Amino acid sequence: MEAKQLAAAAAWLSDQKKGADIRVYDVSDHIKVADYFVVISGTSRPHVKALYNELHIRLKAAGELHARAEGTDLGWWILLDYGDVVVHLLQPEAREYYALDSLYQDCPVLDWTAVELPELPRPEAARLAE
Repeated sequence: MEAKQLAAAAAWLSDQKKGADIRVYDVSDHIKVADYFVVISGTSRPHVKALYNELHIRLKAAGELHARAEGTDLGWWILLDYGDVVVHLLQPEAREYYALDSLYQDCPVLDWTAVELPELPRPEAARLAE
């Protein structure tokens, strides 16, 4: 999956799990380590962890493996590094405290709803493959 599709897929899957304030920043002209940063809020620690589990399982079933995940034990801020795409899952307080959106305010925001996604494995099939 191309980086743009992966970023949009992460946003779409998070939206399906009631992720909030989803932003996909095109950071390719500002940062050398990634092309897209996806920033998503969860309402609580369990919600952030549920978002992480959904992304981990469904994207893995689609053939996308993250190089690493940080913060999974706390659920305050979970970072998933897919190489060209970095996903930030944060509780609202963490998002406000770290102000990631203000750091990337000069970056274009991708309309992830307009990106054509590849077919993603259904939740049941993805969980069976886990």
